[in-house]
Amino acid sequence: MPNTTSNTPTKTILLIGASRGLGHAMAAEFLKKGWNVVGTVRDGSGHTLLHDLQAHYQNQLEIEILDICKPDQLCALHQRLSDRKFDILFVNAGTANPDPNQTIGEISTKDFTDLMITNALSPMRVIETLKACVTATGTIGVMSSGQGSIANNETGLRELYRGTKAALNMFMRSFAARETTNATRSRAFCVMAPGWVKTDLGGPDARLTINESIPSLVTVLLEKHGKPGLEYLDYLGRTVPW
Repeated sequence: MPNTTSNTPTKTILLIGASRGLGHAMAAEFLKKGWNVVGTVRDGSGHTLLHDLQAHYQNQLEIEILDICKPDQLCALHQRLSDRKFDILFVNAGTANPDPNQTIGEISTKDFTDLMITNALSPMRVIETLKACVTATGTIGVMSSGQGSIANNETGLRELYRGTKAALNMFMRSFAARETTNATRSRAFCVMAPGWVKTDLGGPDARLTINESIPSLVTVLLEKHGKPGLEYLDYLGRTVPW
């Protein structure tokens, strides 16, 4: 049921990529905890799981349209939200390449470019564009992966996906380093690793269900909220080596 507490102002998360899978589960978890959620879906997605949530949380959940790889849609979203302030901005959107078993030498230039744009460049464009919508003591986070850890890569495999997430991690480190030198140094930044989860992206052989990952991940994200600086954390709150 929607939160009815009136003593404390309701906090709001802007959740990018919330139509299904991990993003939808995050939206549901924040709503259960009494947060307001502004979640995005891609244009043309039709009726999504997020729309089903909206039927139960009409006063807490707003749905916006965004394809993170389309700068014109990002600009339009920024204009619509320019007078809003969010406690958390979290970018969940991302994908995998068609054949995850290809080595980096086998990847086509198009697949490399497409995945790097989707998983690394576009999430950072979202953050750079919408950062002014986050409160000065708010949190900015992205959904990365444990496979983005260079230190933990002892097996290879899924090489392009790993590379895009490692790039995303590096870009977030650069962003956080820049931001902590100015007036927004009180913000928290996080790169999250949800574990290997049974979704369309993770596949049926994944170790974790969504319910085993996301409620814990949201708890970790909320514990990070209000703690300035950048951390790379997994869904159990453990530090992941860069």
